[in-house]
Amino acid sequence: METTTAKTGTRFGDRAFQWLTLLMALSVFVLIVLIGYELAQGSQLALQKFGWHFLVSSNWDPVNEQYGALPFIFGTLVSSVIALFIAVPVSIATAVYLTELAPLWLRQPLIMFIELLAAVPSVILGLWGFYVMVPWLHSHLFPALRLTLGFLPLFQGPDYGPCMLAAGIILAIMIIPIITSVSREILRSVPGLQREAAYALGATRWEVTRIAVLSYAKKGLFGAVILGLGRALGETMAVTMVIGNRPEIAKSLFAPGYTLASVIANEFTEATTDTYLSALFEIGLVLLGVTVLVNALAQLLLKTFAGPGVKPQQ
Repeated sequence: METTTAKTGTRFGDRAFQWLTLLMALSVFVLIVLIGYELAQGSQLALQKFGWHFLVSSNWDPVNEQYGALPFIFGTLVSSVIALFIAVPVSIATAVYLTELAPLWLRQPLIMFIELLAAVPSVILGLWGFYVMVPWLHSHLFPALRLTLGFLPLFQGPDYGPCMLAAGIILAIMIIPIITSVSREILRSVPGLQREAAYALGATRWEVTRIAVLSYAKKGLFGAVILGLGRALGETMAVTMVIGNRPEIAKSLFAPGYTLASVIANEFTEATTDTYLSALFEIGLVLLGVTVLVNALAQLLLKTFAGPGVKPQQ
């Protein structure tokens, strides 16, 4: 009798734990839905007035009540791509060094400094970027790029200092610690038998790293890159301080730009009309949509890379 009662109590505890964890998991989904609903409600006026034209229009004129999100979508995507282009090789190379090559006496201090960089508030990085990084770029890096790569449209035109390239660089600095930390944990989880088998076949250290480690962990590393991209898409203050905040689409990376998050931070307190405020709500809705779309595309690419018969990591 006591055994039956104990089993009944165990079953109840298991079911209660299962339903509790399910409720917690569903709460994340409900929270995203509620955020999307509130943004959609706040942007109803702009949706009715501009429709889909809002996404393809480059005109942002609060005085004449004309709003278009295309320059901000462009700025968000371009600055994030620049950040990934810089941060991904640096982060993965750093993670490989910390996991496979660094001596023990150097490994822990490097990890500590990387974690400290991740803890720096974005507004502090923005101030450093505006007063230190941007003047240095204007005096040294940008002239060098114009001299060596000036035949490309990306590196032509006047240099104002704050620009799209500066925003991409500050974003890269911000996402390097995230991608590095996650990548390092992924590389650490690679079974030691993978390395030992490669060494037993006569592979060099580089071959072991490339074939046995990076190849085994490529899906996890791709997930780490997507985490960094998610941070880059939504970053606000640091980008706002170095991007120039001009709603235009330009071929040159030296030209000022704007992002979806930056325009909300800059102009939300200045929205004096209902249409203006509704347009900013719609900008937030577009940012949420871009983030969901990018993550959905990442999952699709992950399944493609995994190949048939291989289930991607969830």
